Amino acid sequence: MVLLSSEPKWPTLPDYFHDWALVDVETSGLRPGRDRVLSLAILTLDARGNPTGEFSTLLNPGCDPGPVHVHGLTAARLAGAPTFEEIAPRVGALLSGRVLVAHNAQFDYDFLAHEFAHVRSWVPVGRRLCTLALNRLIGPAVPDLKLGTLAAHYGVRQERAHDAQDDVRVLSGILRGSLGAAERLGLSLPLLDCPPRQDYKPYVPKTPCPYRNPGRYTPGGPLVQGMKVAITGDTRVSREELVARSVAAGLNMMTSVSGRTSVVVTNDPGAASAKLRRAVDEGVPLVDEPTYLRLLEDVRPGRAKGVARQRGAEAPADPTATAPDRTVTTVTTPPAPMPEIPAQRAAAPTTRQATADRPLTGRRVLVLGGTHEAAVEARGRVVALGASAAVNLSAGVTDVVVLPGGEADRRMSRIAALGLPVHDAAWLLAPEAAERPAPAPAGSAAEGRPDAARVLVRGAVIDLADTGTAWTVAAAWRQQAPCDVDVVAFAVDAQEQVAGDEDFVFYGAPEHPDGTLRLATDGPTEQAVTVDLERLPLETHRVVIAAAIDGAATFSDVGAVEITATCGIGAAPAARATLDAATTERTMILAEIYRRGERWRLRAVGQGYDHGLADLARGYGVDVAD
Repeated sequence: MVLLSSEPKWPTLPDYFHDWALVDVETSGLRPGRDRVLSLAILTLDARGNPTGEFSTLLNPGCDPGPVHVHGLTAARLAGAPTFEEIAPRVGALLSGRVLVAHNAQFDYDFLAHEFAHVRSWVPVGRRLCTLALNRLIGPAVPDLKLGTLAAHYGVRQERAHDAQDDVRVLSGILRGSLGAAERLGLSLPLLDCPPRQDYKPYVPKTPCPYRNPGRYTPGGPLVQGMKVAITGDTRVSREELVARSVAAGLNMMTSVSGRTSVVVTNDPGAASAKLRRAVDEGVPLVDEPTYLRLLEDVRPGRAKGVARQRGAEAPADPTATAPDRTVTTVTTPPAPMPEIPAQRAAAPTTRQATADRPLTGRRVLVLGGTHEAAVEARGRVVALGASAAVNLSAGVTDVVVLPGGEADRRMSRIAALGLPVHDAAWLLAPEAAERPAPAPAGSAAEGRPDAARVLVRGAVIDLADTGTAWTVAAAWRQQAPCDVDVVAFAVDAQEQVAGDEDFVFYGAPEHPDGTLRLATDGPTEQAVTVDLERLPLETHRVVIAAAIDGAATFSDVGAVEITATCGIGAAPAARATLDAATTERTMILAEIYRRGERWRLRAVGQGYDHGLADLARGYGVDVAD
């Protein structure tokens, strides 16, 4: 590692002292488990940043190496390299007991976890730190957060991009600089406990049912492809064979029963199983095994997903299908589309010259203290005046508004040390009369670089550029939130219903089987949903992104949630919005990505509900087990 400037000091905060294992992988593709690691580099540091070990190697994956034009690793070059099984013991020894560090850490961690699973083991890591997520909290004055950009910002020379050994050396300089910047801001490191599960398995393709659910089975009538079928109790034919024959016939086999289940197969309708109780409550038809086997011999054609429907038009009705069952087992319904509001755009001049009607354009304002209602009102005023409302103290914050009680916030000492302007609530009534902030000190506000992202108010809409790169909507909340928040996503049709349960992405199923929708957890207070718009089926009308609170807390306890939309990993945000729910809501629709003609748009929503995640999911047609 060669620094372009004097090496920054290692931080002194005790919470920053860990043994580190810095990791970089080059891979044959982007999907862990299906694709393989081609090159691996690890650099270990002690708690004071001193190197303690280094290891790098090429790997023979036994498969096509993928995009050679990116990583330069041809099959011939990898032919004589070791397999992962041969190096797994050494890799495990380097990782064990250390915090794994990577840029976009979930990517590297998941690939390592699946590689260890291939050799019947697991990755020996208890926590990880993502330098990309850490720098989103820091908010340095850089055009984007890509590895090369941060290397230049922190004074580290990058010699060979996409070379694992050089990338991990660059990462050590970025980590040192990032920890120093985080210490100046008094940030808690976004350390993430991991693995989130110990059941990583080699990739087995899961093919979702290719047919839309035609609704309930009509006794005496035929089965139709796409019907949701559940089996309960003992069967004469093995359960595995019944499921295999049903899937081959085009039926959608379920492990639970809900109001959208088409039929339940049972040889003992009087049994007291949970599935049968739910079927009776929901009025789901029951058939015995012999009847079901006869029906399997003549399953009628269903309507294929994404084939029968044209963009912006409904497909003709299937004469063989029963009426679709859209009964929702909850008192709530999905929100109706909001009226479109043009996006509020933060100006991107080279100075902080404000406009008369939006005097805070280009600024980033942090609100501290106050009641929930007062803080919501203050943040709304901030956005109306052209600024973006921050949820954490970052290097991009230009002003701080302190409401009653905010003086006791633990961040006030850092704010004073950084020399940030501090205002009371009255400043938001006449900010044009206030003095402009002084030039920002090093490591604090983004001097001379206003935030160029579009600032969206609730209901505002922007068009998403069609670049061929997936879009990511990230949600973040304050670091000291007293409860856990889960981000989820639903891919729904024009009737606001999922076509199948796989269209619900959440912590238990973080990726759609076809890879078009993925959930990533980058830290305790940041999660993101990535959507591959080009590969979404035509029947997907919109992707709804929501947040749900685990437990009895509400969004008044969490505070504001900030969402950012970016196109590509580490890119600068194209838009941001800060959303507040009221005092009692436990779920909130954050944003939606939806079709408008041949284009996609993003809308900031901010609609809260008092019920929990299960009711929200049922409202979109997801089967939720009791």
